Amino acid sequence: MVDLVQILNDTKPSRKDKILLILVDNDYVPKQISEIKSIGKTNGLMEIDKWNVSMVLSALKGKVTKIKEGWILTNTGKEYLNKSGFLKIKPLINSQKELLTEASKIKTNHVKEFVNEAINALESGLLRSSVVISWVGSISLLYDFVLKNKLNEFNIEAKRRNNKWKDATNIDGLTRMKEFDFLQILETISIIGKNTKNELEQALKLRNSCGHPSTLKIGFKKVEAHIEILLLNVFRKFS
Repeated sequence: MVDLVQILNDTKPSRKDKILLILVDNDYVPKQISEIKSIGKTNGLMEIDKWNVSMVLSALKGKVTKIKEGWILTNTGKEYLNKSGFLKIKPLINSQKELLTEASKIKTNHVKEFVNEAINALESGLLRSSVVISWVGSISLLYDFVLKNKLNEFNIEAKRRNNKWKDATNIDGLTRMKEFDFLQILETISIIGKNTKNELEQALKLRNSCGHPSTLKIGFKKVEAHIEILLLNVFRKFS
C-alpha cells in the first residue's frame, strides 16, 4: 500500500508525515516508539535515531492516539494521508455497509465511534488493524461493565481460581489478568454465556495473531465476521 523505502528517503514529506506513514506499516498494527524507529531504519531512514519521536507524536494531536499496545493512526490521520495522496482508500462494499448499519444502532457515541473506526480500517484494507481496534474496544467495554456492576463477584471468583489474586479496584487491576482467563470468569459469573465465551475466545486468538508480526494471511470475510461477532455480542450489549 505504501512504498516506505521511497517515501522515507524522499526529502519532500515532513518528519510528521514520515512518522504517520511508518504507523501504516504492517496493516496499522500498534507500535511502540522503539518499533517506529526500527521500521524507519529498516527502510533507510537512519536519521530517525536522532529524532525525538515522542515529541513528533505529541505534535500530531488528532492524527494519532496511544493505546495499551502502542501508537496507532486515528481516522483523522488516515484521512489526512489519503488527501495527501499517500494512501488510496478502497470503496465501501455492501457487507461493510451492513456493519455500519448495525453500528448505527449503538446508543453510546464514543463506543459507536470505536466500532466505526474498526469498520473504516476494514474499508481501507487494513485488516490486521481492524481486528486489533475492534478487540481493544470490546475488551474495554467488558472491563467497564465489570467495574460498574460485577466487581465484587469477579474478585471472589478470581480468588477462588488463584489465591494469590489481589482484588482489582480499577481497570489497571483487571488488566493484570490474562484476557483468556478474564473471559472464563465472565462466563462463570453469568456476564456472558458459554457460546458467547467460545466466540470471544476465537476473536482473542485472531487479535493475538494480528497484533504481532506473523505469516498469517487473513481476508475481508474473516475480519468482517470478527467485527460482526463483537458488534452483536459486546458493543451493542454492553455499551
